[in-house]
Amino acid sequence: MLADLGYKQELSRSWSGFSNFAISFSIISILAGCFTTFYFGWNNGGPIAISLGWPVISAFILIIGFCMSELVSAYPTSGGIYWWASKLGSAKAGYYTGWLNLVGLIAIVASVAYGAATFLDFSLSRFSDSWAAGYSLERVFYMFVVILIVTSLINIFSSHLLAIFNNISVWWHVFGAAIVVLILIFGLKAGATHWNVHDVFLGRVNNTGGLYNGDTSGPGFWFYVLPMGFLLTQYTITGYDASAHLSEETQGAANSAAKGIWRSIFYSAIGGWVLLLAFLFAVQDPAAVSAGAGGVQVIFDQALTPTMSGTVLLIATMGQLFCTTACLTSASRMLFAFSRDGAVPGAQHWSKLNKSKTPVNAVVAVTVAGFVLTLPALWKVQIATDASGNPVYSVVAFFAVVSIGVLGLYLAFAIPIFYRWRLGDDFKQGSWNLGTKWKWMAPLAVIEILVTSVYFILPLTPAGAPGFMRGLLGAPSTDDVPFDIKAVNYAPVVMVVIFVALWAGWHLSAKKWFTGPKHTVDLPAGVTSAEEIELEHEHDGFLTGEHQQHHPDQQ
Repeated sequence: MLADLGYKQELSRSWSGFSNFAISFSIISILAGCFTTFYFGWNNGGPIAISLGWPVISAFILIIGFCMSELVSAYPTSGGIYWWASKLGSAKAGYYTGWLNLVGLIAIVASVAYGAATFLDFSLSRFSDSWAAGYSLERVFYMFVVILIVTSLINIFSSHLLAIFNNISVWWHVFGAAIVVLILIFGLKAGATHWNVHDVFLGRVNNTGGLYNGDTSGPGFWFYVLPMGFLLTQYTITGYDASAHLSEETQGAANSAAKGIWRSIFYSAIGGWVLLLAFLFAVQDPAAVSAGAGGVQVIFDQALTPTMSGTVLLIATMGQLFCTTACLTSASRMLFAFSRDGAVPGAQHWSKLNKSKTPVNAVVAVTVAGFVLTLPALWKVQIATDASGNPVYSVVAFFAVVSIGVLGLYLAFAIPIFYRWRLGDDFKQGSWNLGTKWKWMAPLAVIEILVTSVYFILPLTPAGAPGFMRGLLGAPSTDDVPFDIKAVNYAPVVMVVIFVALWAGWHLSAKKWFTGPKHTVDLPAGVTSAEEIELEHEHDGFLTGEHQQHHPDQQ
């Protein structure tokens, strides 16, 4: 089937269907997104954005996943989304899709690695007062760099080792999340109680620093503040295109990769919801959580002893390290496939494999790009003061990197889904397909992606809103809250730069030489790929002597 799509088998096809599911499940990682971006939901909407927003947005994401499962079943290649857009649309569509997908994957690698560094620092602080006293954004950034290096080394060893690593990751996420939930149910410290059901499901918070005067009702809250909180779900449940990128290394990919996508979304949605509800029920003082910028670690410190809080944070940190490793695998395979088709400067380097059939140069390139993208995280923006009088910083750059990741990936998803919908019944479905359900699923998926993408480029706080936007956002004037360039969500700036660069790159150069996916299998006239493979096996039989047992007269 891979030969039918124009490629020879270069990567090692050593992954089982479970391993394919495992990498997407690991990248979604409820131990990463649910912890690191919990504050998005809390500050922008509060409990209602989390307890009710999570299942609603998860349902939309599952529809997106179903559409992608149908596409990967028809076209199981490492290029994944980019290949689909080229096949169903045009070389230009594939070019834009590939770059959006690649930028999104690099941003996801960077954001997850930075989140892991942050939570590792939180964990160590619960076990050491001296470590807690020495906190700095610089220290977290150094830990982030070390994590990038370690996970890149793991990726360089071999594809088979990575498959084992991701299989372990699945069970760490399952049992780790279960242990965290049990601790938050039965392990509360003396005097701590569980929050009431009403506030968990209907409680509202506007902790944006002044948007719409902090109101938790009215159009501003429901149509601006609350939807911003949905980034928690949209960011957490992403990266499942890894099942497509690893399809050339997966056995029975037409079915296994398709199931890997939708199953990773489905099980993560359920597990993540249970985990988030456990967080909310453990809240002791909601005002203190808001004062702590909505960080989930504040909830753990309220409800648990320092040792138990540190244990929960360590479980999450390990899950985030697994997640970073899987994200880097997916991004490097995307860079390999895109370079194989000549779409990336220096393509001959990024498409090169080592003796273990691993794209080492692609792994290094993604690692370096993730480091550069996260450099603005060293900027400090104080947004609150905790109960001890210590400053609470918001790494606005982290939100921007997260937004870039979500925007890049989901916009890349939308393009082939749209082209599949436009092609209609002329689309040749694979062994796993939606039947006729694509008629309503595909347009709904595209609309959801476009709507959520708009929110991810908007200002999060009054300090990050230019003067001309203040009235629209119900924000205080610049006299009350001065504009701070460090508080600006720079995701739209980066995305504009990316689109301008892609437009210029296409019209000035790429359209002259880029024709879409290249073939690495050349078929003789009149010979189908299936026939060629059969002839190849027959030839191998002659060489090993096995064929002689069946046809002794032909030796």
